[in-house]
Amino acid sequence: MPPTFVPRVDIQEWENSTTGLNYRELAYFKHVCANPGYTVDQGVKCLHKNFGVFEISFDATHIDSVDDVVTLLDAGASSVFVRDVQLGKLRTIDNVDLSRVVLFETSNSKSDLEHLCQTYQGPLCLVHVPGVSDLESVIGERGSDAGSVYVHISDASYQETLGLAKAGAIPLVSSQELELSPSSGSSKGSVVELLFANATTDRADGLFTTLVLDERGIALGLVYSSKESVAESLKTGRGVYQSRKRGLWYKGDSSGDVQELMNVSFDCDKDCLCFAVRQRGRGFCHLATETCFGQYQGLAKLQKLLRSRKESAPPGSYTARLFNDSKLLNAKIREEASELCDATEKEHVAWEAGDLLYFAMTKCIAAGVSIEDVERDLDAKSLKVKRRKGDAKPAFIEQSNGAAQKSTTNGATKREQPDDSDSQSNSKESESDQIKMNRHDTTSMTSAQIDEVLKRPSQRSNEAIMDIVKPIISSVRNEGDKALLSYTHKFEKATSLTSPVIHAPYPPQLMNIPQETIDAINVAYDNIRTFHAAQKESKPLEVETMPGVVCSRFSRPIERVGLYVPGGTAVLPSTALMLGVPAMVAGCKKIVLASPPRSDGSVTPEIVYIAHKIGVESIVLAGGAQAVAALAYGTESISKVDKILGPGNQFVTAGKMLVSNDTSANVSIDMPAGPSEVLVVADATSNPAFVASDLLSQAEHGHDSQVICVAVGMEDSQTTAIEAELHKQAMALPRVDIVRGAISHSVTLSVPDINAAMTIVNKYAPEHLIVQTADPDSAASLVENAGSVFIGPWTPESVGDYSAGVNHSLPTYGYARQYSGVNLSSYIKHITSSKLTPEGLKNVSGSVMRLASIEELEAHRRAVEIRLKEMKS
Repeated sequence: MPPTFVPRVDIQEWENSTTGLNYRELAYFKHVCANPGYTVDQGVKCLHKNFGVFEISFDATHIDSVDDVVTLLDAGASSVFVRDVQLGKLRTIDNVDLSRVVLFETSNSKSDLEHLCQTYQGPLCLVHVPGVSDLESVIGERGSDAGSVYVHISDASYQETLGLAKAGAIPLVSSQELELSPSSGSSKGSVVELLFANATTDRADGLFTTLVLDERGIALGLVYSSKESVAESLKTGRGVYQSRKRGLWYKGDSSGDVQELMNVSFDCDKDCLCFAVRQRGRGFCHLATETCFGQYQGLAKLQKLLRSRKESAPPGSYTARLFNDSKLLNAKIREEASELCDATEKEHVAWEAGDLLYFAMTKCIAAGVSIEDVERDLDAKSLKVKRRKGDAKPAFIEQSNGAAQKSTTNGATKREQPDDSDSQSNSKESESDQIKMNRHDTTSMTSAQIDEVLKRPSQRSNEAIMDIVKPIISSVRNEGDKALLSYTHKFEKATSLTSPVIHAPYPPQLMNIPQETIDAINVAYDNIRTFHAAQKESKPLEVETMPGVVCSRFSRPIERVGLYVPGGTAVLPSTALMLGVPAMVAGCKKIVLASPPRSDGSVTPEIVYIAHKIGVESIVLAGGAQAVAALAYGTESISKVDKILGPGNQFVTAGKMLVSNDTSANVSIDMPAGPSEVLVVADATSNPAFVASDLLSQAEHGHDSQVICVAVGMEDSQTTAIEAELHKQAMALPRVDIVRGAISHSVTLSVPDINAAMTIVNKYAPEHLIVQTADPDSAASLVENAGSVFIGPWTPESVGDYSAGVNHSLPTYGYARQYSGVNLSSYIKHITSSKLTPEGLKNVSGSVMRLASIEELEAHRRAVEIRLKEMKS
């Protein structure tokens, strides 16, 4: 729909503008027009970066080459404003949609205005108008089919601009002259008043019917709005509406199902508002459905289903294999594409297209791509002006001809598997796309822009995760073993299990592993034990704070600890070592380990061997929030613990946070957790192969992992060498598809010197920090925030994950600013004591009694006074 107004912006500066409407606020109105002064390259770059968020028009009157104007249209410009000469040339070019071309003209008199509006059928932009009343009558006679009428008057006052909008024109107004909520006396105009300039409502209460849509334009529900509620929504950046009974309604304040405002607009008749939002939590409706019209359908429903399956698919299941085995998924896509090509009847075509969409969407979800991303790309393609020839690649034409001949020979359409040569050809084709991190030069970036590129991959909303986890926690707490076993059957598919726990001593057959593995475990065990034993306090701390007053602090192990060892896409015996050995060194009396079993009900033998070696009392055969609940509350067969430690997915983390906040559970946790991450600081002396291997060692953990390379004073060729190594090594990895997902939201930042590098390090607070520079020790001395630091070229992060001795259970997602990684003190509590002599009590009594009196705690004061009297008697 045509907008009520269009802000004019300088695209070279608008992202950092501090005057008028800022970049985020402009997005609420979606439409902007780029002022002259940009280059075509700048315009194309701006379009690529902002497509889907903004509809950008371009004042192209300063561009000499009509081919350059076409380039802007081809790149996705909503429209271009041109002079008459430019329009004449554009009319001769095939595929140019003239409804996207706005004629820029001057009208000095009413007769000029009437002639122009009556003779030109297409969108117009008037540089001058003789009067608002004349404009209103002419627009009314022109009719909406002839095209929108924009008006740009450079020196127009806000009241004049408001008048133009009320007359039905679309004023082009500088974004610097508008504000969301202008203060009294401000020279800026109210963007809310401008938005409502020609709006009408047929409601007696003056409210506007408001349609709320999600990112894809699916209707979530119907509400009401007022100028006040719209102003508050724009101010807070969330869904705020007008309740007919209770005033302003901040959506989600009570339910937690808040909305992030994307944009706001009116319909064609200007009597209905449209809010586009990003819905959080359970959904829009009070019945906890996505919409007030029921659940999502079609592709939106499929996307939700696949995201859920990606999070909860049991290891080894068909669904899990589809997400983790790229060869299987690619084969299924080729198979379904082939069957769609062979389909001829309507029902058959629909069926096969559905199958292909299912597996294509699975690939998208695995790579972190949403339907919104796909639709945004399709919208961009629909605006293309320059057309390709459109032929298929020769290899596929040959395949199609071969399939047609085979079909003719057989006399019927036949479902076929792709042969090996096709698979290899397509595999090579897909591998030609370089796995490459986004590169940024920080010397030309603001601090806010650096913060933006360093953002971690977004996680599912906390509300949505909690809604899933809460009933699981409650069920295990109330039903114990029965509920826990049921969840293990459901999520791990270990339906043969009859008990959710195995107790020590563990049968030898459960620990049947090769001697080479035993030797490797023993080396890691010895190093971890040595390092953590060195952290023990040799004796209690004792200090005489004043004569006769002795304060001391001594440590005791936490009596009962629960260790969570994840399963999922990788077997992690190293985590059992990292959590279990410090617990043993600390002297914890009871150690309980929880880990998801395999589908046959067994536990990874390496984990059982480690459990035996460190003296684990029992192994809980469960994962996720259900395992956390069993450790926190205990069951008929599982001991309750005092502290839970160990990493896990979002459901494990949510479970840990929930039980730690439940006073009846009386359990603590080690730290919050997020996806794995590494930051590598490298300079010109670094070995590109080493840097690339360290980045990949974390990228292979999961699609939501993030890796950062901070390149210190590197030439472009040196950074390119790291990128080439990263691609080469990644293509040789069995988990290359997972790597692709992680690398897609990972970055390389070029910085001028080591101080700039360490500023970024301390701001990002990485889980793992690797320093590969000419003087790594000096650089490491500047570290303020990091989980664990790996210094020099011969210290890959992998040694910390396994056998060096340091612990690999570390704070992620920036929590290294507040938390330490797991260490010996994680299993120890400190107790303080005080011992006073009569002289000591006399020395400190005056201070104690005075402070107690100030706080009006008389019993505190008397507890000292009564003893002083006893001394005198």
